[in-house]
Formats: sequence, structure tokens, C-alpha cells
Amino acid sequence: MLGSLRQLGFGVDDLRAILLTHAHVDHFGSAIWFAKTHGTPVYCHAAEVGHAKREYLEQAVARRHRPRISGSHDGLKWTVAITRKGAMVRDGIPTTQALTEDVAAGLPGKPMAIPTPGHTGGHCSFVVDGVLVSGDALVTGHPVADAQRPAATAGAVQPRPGRVRAQPGRAGRCSTPRCLLPGHGPVWRGSIGEAANRATP
Repeated sequence: MLGSLRQLGFGVDDLRAILLTHAHVDHFGSAIWFAKTHGTPVYCHAAEVGHAKREYLEQAVARRHRPRISGSHDGLKWTVAITRKGAMVRDGIPTTQALTEDVAAGLPGKPMAIPTPGHTGGHCSFVVDGVLVSGDALVTGHPVADAQRPAATAGAVQPRPGRVRAQPGRAGRCSTPRCLLPGHGPVWRGSIGEAANRATP
């Protein structure tokens, strides 16, 4: 993260805030460090604040992971890699706050929140400077996914599979952005509606 900031010509002091789509460790591990070490403000949807603070934990169900991971070389490599990088860490961010409209208006890019619950109860996507940041509501690839294409993260990595079906449609209704930055997989350039339609069962 620090290297990426430097490549863009910024330093830690230039980082105004971190937005969380959801509080799974593979999406907010660095935020834990930034908040603890540098006091960087961290925001998420109000329904995800308790999860980010670790007042409770919504984690993928291990029994759903096992069949796909055990039968996939990429899945096994991914599991080992994220474990080494701290996937078993259960730390939270006690200073996490809800992203209100007033807070968003004062941040660069004036991020617009799009609630996309399902992967976690408070999962939220964001539109920032014409880019839809979808977290795990809509991904374009994942080592434990059935296919490397636009998809809603469901099944093996889905704590509440029944609720995820509505997510791609909510993200797809945001018609202005032409660029999707997913939590897993490559950047998608083009119609967000088309990506969401491909992901809808």
C-alpha cells in the first residue's frame, strides 16, 4: 500500500480516509494498520460499523470453502497465501465510523454509497470519480470462483447466500460509471449494467 501511494506521488499524510466495502480481513487488513499506526479515519456503511469494530464476526463458512479449495490448485495457493498474510487475524478497527452524507461531501471525490448487503450484512459499494468500487458485491474473478467473469460472490465465500442475489442488480442500477473496480479480479471497463446482468443467475 505504501509503495502504491508513493508511485502515485503521495505519502501517508495525504491519505484523507479509507472506505471499507465490508470488514473481511482480505479487504481491510491494511486499514487496521493505517488506523492504528497513523490514525487514518476509516468509514463504512452504518450497518457494517459493528463488524469492522469486531463487535461480531461475519465470516465465510468453512464447510462451503472446502470442496472448491481442495479441488483447485489456485484455491489452495490462494488459501496458503492469504493465511501467511494474516487471514486468521481477528483484529478490528475501534475508530471505524459510519459514512454519512456530510462526511462523504467533505472527502475527495465525494463518494456515493450504494448499499449492497448480502456478502456481509452491511456490505456497501461506492462510486468515486466515476468508478464503481464494488468490493465483493460484484467481482470479475476469484481463485475459488467457478469462472473468471463478472459474478456475485456466493456459495463458498458467502455467509448468507440467499441475500446476495439482489446485489448485482443494485450495483448495475448505477448507470453513470463506466469502470468497475472489484474486490477480486481485473478492472472491468464498459457498462456496469452489462457486468451486473452477466453476474445475475
